[in-house]
Amino acid sequence: MLLVFTGCKTDGDIWVKNVNSGAALGTSYNIIYLGKAELNLEREIDSVFQVLNKSMSTYIPTSDISRINKGDSTVIVDQMFREVFELSGEVYEATDGYFDPTVGVLVNAWGFGPGTVLEMDSVRVDSLLDFVGFDKVSISSENKIKMANPGMYLDFNAIAKGYAVDRLAVLLQKKGIENYLIEVGGELVAKGENRVKDKKWVVAIDDPMMEETRLSKRTVYMKDVAMASSGNYRKFKIDPETGAKYVHTIDPKTGYTKNSNILAATVMAQDCATADAFATSFMAMDLERTEAVLDQQKELQGYIIYLDTEGNVLEYMTDGFKKIVRE
Repeated sequence: MLLVFTGCKTDGDIWVKNVNSGAALGTSYNIIYLGKAELNLEREIDSVFQVLNKSMSTYIPTSDISRINKGDSTVIVDQMFREVFELSGEVYEATDGYFDPTVGVLVNAWGFGPGTVLEMDSVRVDSLLDFVGFDKVSISSENKIKMANPGMYLDFNAIAKGYAVDRLAVLLQKKGIENYLIEVGGELVAKGENRVKDKKWVVAIDDPMMEETRLSKRTVYMKDVAMASSGNYRKFKIDPETGAKYVHTIDPKTGYTKNSNILAATVMAQDCATADAFATSFMAMDLERTEAVLDQQKELQGYIIYLDTEGNVLEYMTDGFKKIVRE
């Protein structure tokens, strides 16, 4: 789900608003950072994206992850790759396997990805499940990836945007910038405040039911926190028996498509990669399981938009999320 942030205007204050925006990682980015003078960090920002692409882009044939997916066992990955790999393992365990960077072979086979669509039956599903399971992939002390089955496919797209936001935040922190709002494809980190307006940063969460136009469902305050959203709410499946609308998702544990009544999930965490991974996993879960994970992961705050059995749009918020909602 794309999150829209409010801008800020200089009004004679000593704080200067600096902005960089553009295209990266197959999406757009917008960065607002405040200082006592004009700055332009475009070159350094582009460098962060370039390094991330070289490490983890599945769209670049020569990237480390593309070479690994082609069976090159000699690739030595960088520290960023290792950090994303290890965090993916933590979220994989915390979500009981619903966050799984190896599920891409199933997504393609069922016709929801860029790969080849296959004729699916129980035999084909069972065979493809041999190539799914993040517990079948490991990383050595020498930073080499080992896959239990040749032909497995790693894809960190469900966590990479959030990680990119975190790396950009590190860049700004090293520059001594303490007040900023970073957004990459709807994933955000807010640090400090909007000192130009002397207020907290304010962002808006899109209404998932608006297909033609964009309206906000909620606006929230952000300070020293990361936020990520996920949703495929514009692609419904109609249950032929009940007539209810459901989001079409893949269950990485069974290999089959499943009905999820989650329209959109927004997660707040201390880092954006974590928020991104959990928001993605919640789209594959039912609400009860999502609530259980949020209850166990005390460092997370969540906001879930979902459909009841009659097709009504409802909301679930953790107590911590309720505190930052702007009324």
